[in-house]
Amino acid sequence: MSNTPMAASPLTRAVLEIDEYVSGLGWEQPARLFALVDTARLRAQEPALAAQLGLEDESASTGLTPIEQDEIPSGKPLDEFLGTIAWPDAVAGCALSVERLMLPPSAEAQVPENLSEAKLAQWVADHPERQEVRMTVAVLRDGGRESALRLREKDSPTEVLTGPDLVPGLAAALAATFED
Repeated sequence: MSNTPMAASPLTRAVLEIDEYVSGLGWEQPARLFALVDTARLRAQEPALAAQLGLEDESASTGLTPIEQDEIPSGKPLDEFLGTIAWPDAVAGCALSVERLMLPPSAEAQVPENLSEAKLAQWVADHPERQEVRMTVAVLRDGGRESALRLREKDSPTEVLTGPDLVPGLAAALAATFED
């Protein structure tokens, strides 16, 4: 991947690779789910798939390979959908890329009380300080976590914020997909 620092951890590189891929599709995209597989294991156990993904080269055999999953069903809340997922042992981790509207902390005091979920969503969408953000969150079976945040108003690979604890709720929901 062109914009990923080589010194970054394999999980950070995978998150940034997914962020770059989804960014290339533009904004207003549906949520996208990815399995993360060990690239060396993929090359050894599924050489045809590795070749299809352009991973035949030995230098591409380290790290994690994101594999996009089937489309997430529309109309089903994301947390309910995530509760239905179980991963095979070959999957080392998973990642989700999702767009949301966010408000600055200063707007919390302005939120009207007793709004339904739909009315709250509309209130946020109409708020003058709202910002569109794309969150890509990844977790590993072993507990590793990483996130990438991209604001629509600063839509540039050099303006992507990364860190393990940027979206803790979503990371916890993804980690739960690996629990027995």
